[in-house]
Amino acid sequence: MDRRTFLKTLGAGIVGLSLTPSGVMAKMADGRVEFMGVLVDTTRCIGCRSCELACAEANGLPLPDIEDDSVFEHERRTTVTQWTVVNRYETEKGEVFVKKQCMHCCQPACVAACPVKAMQKRPYGPVTWDLNCIGCKTCIFSCVYDIPHLEIEKPAPKIQKCIFCWERLKEGKLPACVEACPQEALIFGTRRELLEEARTRIYEHPDRYVHHIYGEREIGGTCWLYLSSVPFDQIGFRTDLESTALPEHTTGFLYAVPFILVLWPAILLGMYNTTKREEE
Repeated sequence: MDRRTFLKTLGAGIVGLSLTPSGVMAKMADGRVEFMGVLVDTTRCIGCRSCELACAEANGLPLPDIEDDSVFEHERRTTVTQWTVVNRYETEKGEVFVKKQCMHCCQPACVAACPVKAMQKRPYGPVTWDLNCIGCKTCIFSCVYDIPHLEIEKPAPKIQKCIFCWERLKEGKLPACVEACPQEALIFGTRRELLEEARTRIYEHPDRYVHHIYGEREIGGTCWLYLSSVPFDQIGFRTDLESTALPEHTTGFLYAVPFILVLWPAILLGMYNTTKREEE
């Protein structure tokens, strides 16, 4: 059995460890829908990149060579064909591996900014995109995590990014990356459950973790939450973000930008034609 097959088999064997309620998506006792999320415990990640492979397989993307450790020589960003990547960081406590993907903000600026509503915040938490995307890049400009990417090489480019395996969730399945993780570094459940689990781990092992859950409050909170043994700025996270959700500051401006870009040429043309007629 090769490494890839072993990791997939082992990952499938621990699916039951996820904090999944009955079914994959959950409702509260009063019928309200709860956001689902993933808790990433970076102290458990071994950099096997099985999550990268699972993501590619689930979404029809080019398969990465997870045996190639040279990718850790530099910090990588997600791309239009690679919706999640694992980076290696040298920290005060040694090597730390960190998975990166869309954070699926609770109040996403990209959704608030999209002029055609191609970006959507689904009731259970995932931030997805639809084919009516016009390629205006407003979502790219509004994302503090630098996640959405545009297919600039295509004649009709679309935004590409992690969609939290939305189709799999609707079918009652776990996100592909969670299902594939052999170390239980990724835990799926309701955001409420995940925060409780994260607080419990910090309380029970105060020397193992930094006493902060990344994503609990950053820019209004995110559905992907992180635990770390070192300060988050050592593993590639922005630590200058406030707790207020970005749409509260920027919605009006971000809507105005595409509006101006679309209408301004037409306004100028109208002014030119009017002036020309007057001169004639």
